[in-house]
Amino acid sequence: MTDSSRPAISAVGVRKSFGDNVVLDGVDLEVARGTVFALLGPNGAGKTTMVRILATLIDPDAGEVRIAGHDLRREPDAVRDAIGVTGQFSAVDDLLTGRENLALMADLHHLAREERRRIDDLLARFALDDAADRLVMTYSGGMRRRLDLAMTLIGAPEVIFLDEPSTGLDPRSRRTVWEIVRGLVRDGTTVFLTTQYLEEADQLADRVAILDGGRLVAQGRAAELKARIPGGRIELRLADGATLAAAAAALGRPVPEGDDLTLQIPTDGNVTTLRGVLRTLDDAELDVVDLAVHTPDLDDVFLELTR
Repeated sequence: MTDSSRPAISAVGVRKSFGDNVVLDGVDLEVARGTVFALLGPNGAGKTTMVRILATLIDPDAGEVRIAGHDLRREPDAVRDAIGVTGQFSAVDDLLTGRENLALMADLHHLAREERRRIDDLLARFALDDAADRLVMTYSGGMRRRLDLAMTLIGAPEVIFLDEPSTGLDPRSRRTVWEIVRGLVRDGTTVFLTTQYLEEADQLADRVAILDGGRLVAQGRAAELKARIPGGRIELRLADGATLAAAAAALGRPVPEGDDLTLQIPTDGNVTTLRGVLRTLDDAELDVVDLAVHTPDLDDVFLELTR
């Protein structure tokens, strides 16, 4: 029986070197059950090495790792039984049908006859039932990615590692994959995501970690990481120069030079700050033509922390 109180993944002091090249230098992370955890970082930061260690593909040089309650070093087979891995490129057989691909995975997992009804359930869940008996070579990129995810789920893993799940997909297919990931989490599956699409991490991840030079340089909710980065601002567009000057005086800001009628007020994104600005303008009886709030996004966080 699954213990809901324990983390799905716990890693402490993970280190890995290849010769003199230190790839991971004491990485600590914890992933709660039934959540999406996104690991971000520039090329060469150590993301792939970390995932390969967690997926039992290579051994760490040092550190302790537990996945689904199992010790990575002492119980590698139990860890493998608890996880599923979907790589960046779909690992499907073009010369088989969708159903045959799933049946092949069911054979590899030694599923009993009564468990094989999972094939039809997955085909329906991933909207592949109409194409189930077509050769995969006729599938679109989005269909191939959905089949790849379905094949990962045939063994009912507790933890899934997704490497660049929407690479090469069009926007509609990408959002379909996002909805599938959200559905997996609602059902209690834990998703460990690596992606170069920072919007994808922002949309999906409950927690984000940024790896740079083999070390975690930040970890937390996306909103928390964004709040650490300066650059948030409220932009007010005024009708004319006189109104602009009056608004600047009321808010204690310098009047912008040139013909720009936009006044910028620094903000950390707090709603209280916005309310205060609007209250000040209202008290001064000043009308605003347009208002926009700009806050740092994960791109800003990534660039700031991985310089």
